Amino acid sequence: MTNPPILLDVSRLIWRASTGRLPTGIDRVCLAYVEHYRHRACAVIQYRTMRRVLPVALSAKLFDLILTGSDRFRRDATRLALRSLSGLAGPQRVAGAIYLNIGHTGLDQPGLEEWLTVSGMRPVFMVHDVIPISHPEYCRPGEHERHEARVRTMLRTGAGLICNSAATHAATEVYARRHGLALPPTHVAWLGTTPLPAATVSNARDSAYFMMLGTIEGRKNHLLMLQIWRELVEMHGSAAPRLLIVGQRGWEADQALAMIDRTKALRGVVSELPRCSDDELAVLLRGARALIFPSFVEGYGMPLVEALAHGTPVIASQIDVFGELAGPVPDYAAPTDGRRWRTLIEAYMPDDSRARAKQIARLAGFHAPTWAAHFATVNQWLETLPPR
Repeated sequence: MTNPPILLDVSRLIWRASTGRLPTGIDRVCLAYVEHYRHRACAVIQYRTMRRVLPVALSAKLFDLILTGSDRFRRDATRLALRSLSGLAGPQRVAGAIYLNIGHTGLDQPGLEEWLTVSGMRPVFMVHDVIPISHPEYCRPGEHERHEARVRTMLRTGAGLICNSAATHAATEVYARRHGLALPPTHVAWLGTTPLPAATVSNARDSAYFMMLGTIEGRKNHLLMLQIWRELVEMHGSAAPRLLIVGQRGWEADQALAMIDRTKALRGVVSELPRCSDDELAVLLRGARALIFPSFVEGYGMPLVEALAHGTPVIASQIDVFGELAGPVPDYAAPTDGRRWRTLIEAYMPDDSRARAKQIARLAGFHAPTWAAHFATVNQWLETLPPR
């Protein structure tokens, strides 16, 4: 069976690169799709009401720019566009092609549904989560309405949906059923894990520490951990472990940020690292007592998988998606059970921690999902989608 032609929407990646923003988890998934499909895909770009499918040669050059990650992306992309104006104005041959929108790009914008319908392409979307709909209290104001518009576009126009987890699939199915919308053909494919570099450099930190990895936002539950850390300082004094928060400051986390900034007891104990290279992250994870992942809700959980793949123990929230991805390997606690979180953290503090040693033994049975396996199943499923 021949591979169907692919149209890959890279609008999100162009915007992130041109503004110099650090890639998010969704961006990293989009980059993996560019890397995999670059040799058989044409790029799609959206800007407000403008939507274009680029010709093959121009697409290849744009994919190269995106994957290079140059600091001069805006300049280089502008030059590429100016040199390729004739190609940008070329005919749009898209009927029957599979359009992949992996980053939720433009799905709440007027005119997109009409463009998808008139073009004759087969839209396939990745659903990363429905958290702004199911848990709007953790998201920016207005994000509930915007994400609901995105999900409705996916359900109404999609020839297929790719869900990053069975938990995300279940949540999407619930939404569709509640609103009387049909669920398109759906495929669950765990996201691949890009191995971190080997931690060849020793970690010079002079005391035990734990890590949290990800944007500081309300649903990540930093506030509970900071409250626990204040208790640990009160109980253990200078023997209290350190907490390293790796991630940028986000939204709906005012109380947590106030504690970080103004709680005297946490000074010198809790530290932030907004930017971190993969090499640095590998070293920090290798030296941590454990990665702490106390989220209230997640669509996937890339830090969980990355840490376990790197050999770092994890103490995680007892939520469905974490159990789906990691099974019995981590130690779990309910997101609101502060007493159990503190008990587990204290159990992992000693150099000869038995709890930590037991999880390291369980880690031998953990196999991280790979991008090769992800795309093998996705490609096979794409071939089963009916023509339009």
